[in-house]
Amino acid sequence: MPHTVPRAGAAQGSRPRWWTELPLIAVVYAAYSAGRLLARGDVSTAVDHGLAILHFEQRLNIDFESPLNDLFTANAVIGIPADFAYASLHYVLTPAILMWLWKRRKASDYRFLRTWLLVSTVIGLIGFTLLPTCPPRLLDASHGFVDTMAQYGSYGWWGGDASAPRGLGGLTNQYAAMPSLHVGWALWCGVALWRHGRSLWTKVLAVGYPLAITLVVMGTANHYFLDAAAGVATMGLGALLAGPALRLTEALRTRLRPAQEAPVASRNAGVPANVGDKCETSARERERIPRQQGRGADRQHTDGAADDGGRGAGAGTGSRGGATSTAGDGAPAAAR
Repeated sequence: MPHTVPRAGAAQGSRPRWWTELPLIAVVYAAYSAGRLLARGDVSTAVDHGLAILHFEQRLNIDFESPLNDLFTANAVIGIPADFAYASLHYVLTPAILMWLWKRRKASDYRFLRTWLLVSTVIGLIGFTLLPTCPPRLLDASHGFVDTMAQYGSYGWWGGDASAPRGLGGLTNQYAAMPSLHVGWALWCGVALWRHGRSLWTKVLAVGYPLAITLVVMGTANHYFLDAAAGVATMGLGALLAGPALRLTEALRTRLRPAQEAPVASRNAGVPANVGDKCETSARERERIPRQQGRGADRQHTDGAADDGGRGAGAGTGSRGGATSTAGDGAPAAAR
């Protein structure tokens, strides 16, 4: 029976261990939070960028955040749930869907979606660093925006200066508005649910959640419409880079695991040697052939010895017969 050689990279289809996934996600999330904090930038530069975005949208009549903010400000029944959604779902639903993918879906699907999310987050951090942007809620009141997080702050756990818990607003970067990762992560959730959910309600949530978050980030005056569009573009670029990132990671993992490849190499050293055109003989068969040849030689030697013994026995009998006859002839001769 031929010896089976393990294929290189056969472990790629195995499900990642939870004790390796959790630290990885925790490190990326910590980098996300730290990046937002460290990339504060100059406040005046961030305000200039925010005003430039707003004026550009106004020229194109795509400043949808202005009427939405008026609606959310005038109606608490809309504004308060929107503030809760903005302050929580981004940090709760995204990891929940990631855990669901790890538990229920194929390992290859999980690896791609996880890598897509991580790569897109890194791209977003680069955007926060290179383009600090003042959100609409922090612009001068003359521009007509109201910070709903501050307006309805008494109903939630957040403070008036950010969506963070009260007293921790200074630990966040309020000028990390471009791109909107709230929209980007919501789009990721929608794609994951659409592709891997099976029920009708899952499909509805897959479409409705990204759209709802897009309205929420604009209605609460936390992002411009172009911030939301940039969040979608960030996720698109992340999806394109996820495949190359996976291949690069696998190549690095292969190079850093020589000890695991040594046993495979030692097993391959004694496996298939070509004995003919498109014909291979395994190591076990090669061991069996000399023994078969040895048994054949022993059998042949035994048969040959038996033949020689038979002939010798016949010759001995003939000699004894000859001697007897000679003696017999001699006896009558003596009698005569």
